[in-house]
Amino acid sequence: MFDLPLKGSCPDVSASGSALNVLGEFSPQSFRHKRVRECKIGSVTIGGDHPVAIQSMTLTDTRDARATLEQIHRLEEAGCEIIRVAVPDDEAAAALPEIKKNMRVPLVADIHFHYKLALKAIDAGVDKIRINPGNLGGEGRVKVVTQAAVDAGIAMRVGVNTGSLEKDIIDKYQGPTPMGMVESALRHVAWLEELGFTNLTVSLKASNVPRMIEAYTLFRERSDYPLHLGVTEAGPKFTGSIKSALGIGYLLHNGIGETLRVSLTADPVEEVKVAWEILKSLGLRTKGVNLVACPSCGRCEVDLLDLTARVEKAVEKIDKPLHIAVMGCVVNGPGEAREADLAVVGGKGKGLLMKDGKVVATLPEEELIPALLREADAYDVSQRPAGKARFVASA
Repeated sequence: MFDLPLKGSCPDVSASGSALNVLGEFSPQSFRHKRVRECKIGSVTIGGDHPVAIQSMTLTDTRDARATLEQIHRLEEAGCEIIRVAVPDDEAAAALPEIKKNMRVPLVADIHFHYKLALKAIDAGVDKIRINPGNLGGEGRVKVVTQAAVDAGIAMRVGVNTGSLEKDIIDKYQGPTPMGMVESALRHVAWLEELGFTNLTVSLKASNVPRMIEAYTLFRERSDYPLHLGVTEAGPKFTGSIKSALGIGYLLHNGIGETLRVSLTADPVEEVKVAWEILKSLGLRTKGVNLVACPSCGRCEVDLLDLTARVEKAVEKIDKPLHIAVMGCVVNGPGEAREADLAVVGGKGKGLLMKDGKVVATLPEEELIPALLREADAYDVSQRPAGKARFVASA
């Protein structure tokens, strides 16, 4: 049991609103998000009725402002909405004003162990600081940092990981358990609330997916602060994407989570791409193309893997929320592509171009992608036929 008073509350979600109605048409409302309080992070607000926001973190040496900004601009272009940078020393803190001045999205300073670096980051104008109160040096230092954040009007994230829980909690629960993570988070939230600070988010990350899911679920039952989701140390792009999709996707499906980071051992732009696909797959956000393709089979008379790769490359810069399908044969292809806005169906040396389920042209294979791009440019998503906008949610 918890020794601490449990802060905040969250309304229950009815059974009809918490699961997908498999007998009816897909609706984003099937994933009714649990209402939580808001947190303002610079120009971005999460919680309340706001969409789930995507975060990432730079891999560069923050002391090198130019290299850091180059990566930040790539992340912004990919659709990252909040960006965190490491602040390990005074030189990194000194680079923050230049970085902040030359970026478009909110800046978060990642602070560990040295509370004075948090104070310098706040003075530098960051929009949020991420702290792990358990390694900041005690309640007194946490309060100093919190008061500075109050005075500056910025946000804070209480970040709890299984690898950095306080010793008394480890001893109490005989290891880094979900219950221990929640107690640690609530303890630190209580410290902040004593100073009147509530513009905060909470994360309870673990590399173990079931443990991470349980920790976030338990916390949401006890508090209504916005949650930053993530599977920490998820690993390389392939395995890390799977773990992140399972953990983050499960929680979002159950109405838990207001912002997220897909933590990959990879270029951070890949984190943003995977994050967008998770949100798009659940119908929670729209951005760019939702590309579907059949897995190929012995009936294919076209190199479907090559065709799909070329289509994926060709449409990657399209920001319009289009549903595009790539199919490999004329047996099932036209039927399977019927729900797409646009589709190409490969054949022997030629293929079909489809729009809203109807064939608009039969073309040589080399003309399919150029024709698809012309149709995509002209497609008016506001005029999409009724019943087709299954994966369209708030942008």
